Amino acid sequence: MPGSPAPLHLDALGPSGPYRAQAREVVHDVTGRPVAELSMVPRLYVQRGLAALRRAETLPPDERVPALAEAGRLFATATLNGMTAGQYEHAVARVSGLPITMVRESTAGIAAGLAGAYGFAGQARPRGSRDTSNGAGTAVWIRRGDVLAVLAAGNHPGIHAQWAEALALGYRVAVRPSRREPLSAHRLVTALHEAGFGTDRVVLLPTDHGVADDLVGGADLAVVYGGDDVVDKYRSSTAVLPHGPGRAKILITADTDFTRYLDTIVDSVSREAGAACVNATAVFVEGDPAPVAEALADRLAGLPALPPEDDRAVLPVRGLDAARNLEKFVHSEAAGARAWLGGDTIVAELGDGAAALRPAVFQLDRADAPQARLEMPFPCVWVAPWSRADGLAPLRDTIVLTALTSDRDLVGRLLDEPTVRNLHVGDHPTHVLVPGLPHDGYLGEFLMRSKTFTDAGPAAP
Repeated sequence: MPGSPAPLHLDALGPSGPYRAQAREVVHDVTGRPVAELSMVPRLYVQRGLAALRRAETLPPDERVPALAEAGRLFATATLNGMTAGQYEHAVARVSGLPITMVRESTAGIAAGLAGAYGFAGQARPRGSRDTSNGAGTAVWIRRGDVLAVLAAGNHPGIHAQWAEALALGYRVAVRPSRREPLSAHRLVTALHEAGFGTDRVVLLPTDHGVADDLVGGADLAVVYGGDDVVDKYRSSTAVLPHGPGRAKILITADTDFTRYLDTIVDSVSREAGAACVNATAVFVEGDPAPVAEALADRLAGLPALPPEDDRAVLPVRGLDAARNLEKFVHSEAAGARAWLGGDTIVAELGDGAAALRPAVFQLDRADAPQARLEMPFPCVWVAPWSRADGLAPLRDTIVLTALTSDRDLVGRLLDEPTVRNLHVGDHPTHVLVPGLPHDGYLGEFLMRSKTFTDAGPAAP
């Protein structure tokens, strides 16, 4: 396009500094315009990067805590890799299709997350253990390894605040950025280097899927984001923590007047552009689900379709072809369901080769309908009937469940259900996270363990 700026170079960030590989992948915005070239490193480069991480010394806590806070400040305010914070946020909105207000919130959230990373990570420490030895008869909280690999997702910039907790705990970290949206990971690793984390303590290693397996296998532990295939692949591994679809849900029992909570239900579906793992994708209603579906559709129908860089944007944007393909998939899956919204189209063309994804509301005829497990990257919700006879089975396998009920026995059963990873009771949107409390368990539960250390002094000669 005449007058378009040259694509930004997103180099790998290895132990010896930035590395511009021969193999590069073009990163496009939602209209198909090239925005950046991402260097793709080969297997040998990954192996050398991991070896450098293993040789590196861990920063002591009194150095890494302020360094993390400084990295957060730089991430949110500084010019890094030639981009101001505002230019970065605009580019992420254009590449990811997420509303720019959401990207700005994520920028502030990442800065706050890094500043509090050591304290947040410490929430997972067992009460009887300490960070370091405190003399005889001590339970010490130690790392399970030294090197963590992160295969990052590109659906939301905010996920990058989580793996920074590993740095707070003394890990050296290798990050494989999402090829869909690598800008956030690149900016954060750059900020960490600027703040004092050596290039041999945190590296950015863009790779293809084949080399990514080497990255996971070469680290001591790994955190991997992806779909059900990723979860299935690593389900039995004790060295890999997979993060898959959230499948967040809302349950409304017969003793609850849903109209009192309609704002919360709508917010749970549509906030974060409906693209986060904590957005509600299924609503289960004890009784007739039609009034709930109709009310949701009426409220969601008014959301505006705007370019992602518009301050008023609230819906995600995709390239037109990708939006059309997604629409075909949703309509094929919704066959037999009652469409309250989105049955005609979910594609709102913006006139520049991109389209906003309009909300969709479908009513199912039974609680165990397979569509209730579908998670789409836009506000798409499946409303289903639920009865006590259905039990907890339809509510399982969810990152967060908001239960609108006064049945304390049911609340107790949901609290005991291990596949409901977070439970909110009452007027609490599914996407609202409480600072310091776990998102999907504490990361420290995976990264650390306790062991006994008893020091009775040197042995007698």
